[in-house]
Amino acid sequence: MSSTPGERFRTAMVEEKPLQIPGTINAYTALLAQRQGYRAIYLSGAGVANASYGIPDLGMTSMSDVLVDIERITSACALPLLVDADTGWGHSLCIARTIQAFIKAGAAAVHIEDQQAAKRCGHRPNKSMVSTGEMVDRLHAAVDARTDESFVIMARTDALAEEGLERSIERCQRYIEAGADVIFAEAITDAEHYRFFTQSLSVPVLANMTEFGMSPLMTVEHLSKVGVELVLYPLSAFRMMSRAAEMAYETIRKTGTQSSLLDQMQTREKLYEVLDYHAYEQKIDDLLNKADAE
Repeated sequence: MSSTPGERFRTAMVEEKPLQIPGTINAYTALLAQRQGYRAIYLSGAGVANASYGIPDLGMTSMSDVLVDIERITSACALPLLVDADTGWGHSLCIARTIQAFIKAGAAAVHIEDQQAAKRCGHRPNKSMVSTGEMVDRLHAAVDARTDESFVIMARTDALAEEGLERSIERCQRYIEAGADVIFAEAITDAEHYRFFTQSLSVPVLANMTEFGMSPLMTVEHLSKVGVELVLYPLSAFRMMSRAAEMAYETIRKTGTQSSLLDQMQTREKLYEVLDYHAYEQKIDDLLNKADAE
């Protein structure tokens, strides 16, 4: 019997420590990540809002919006997919529906955060937290809704900036009691804070290495030394892609040609290789030859 996405994610956590998880904003970038040997991938809520809908990450996308991108990625790539579920999109019944829809779409794991529904980016000021009790209720709803026990449920806490380190740890201990499999400690400003989380908690801790935010960028080796078991790079590739697109559009507009950019582009041959284009084309030829023979 083949393993479930959740089982593959849990296996990856055991076999690669820390587990590196790159953000993949669409199916093609998921294929590129797979070719580099990653064991798991990530769909960012900001990535869905920014790349798929052209809007800020301020809680304006819905569960259905994210589901579209989940289905596109999991249909093309077998790597287990961690998905950003923001605050869960509503009360307990809405959270349950989200978990079940994500499992059905092929996701392996999800993280739910403890901000108010009108959320902000985790690395922006003036975040508003729900009570610990409300977040515990969110997690109970998510855990109870699982149709696959291997599906991984992460609890993301944004409490450090608003409530301090000790209070954040207290929250996370309650989240673990509610069934969280992993703690996602957001906007950590000091490496030693990660050590405090990992030594205080009984489940793996994820570090978010997003660029231009509150957290200093650290190597996998450094994070391993402070006990981190999962490392997330949510939008690194997207930021590189966006800068490259800006340069391409600017150059073509100013010079009237893209010829100076060719050595910076992925070639047609490489694209075909990633997509296994020639195998698809051969199937078309085989069908046409079979029809001619008949």
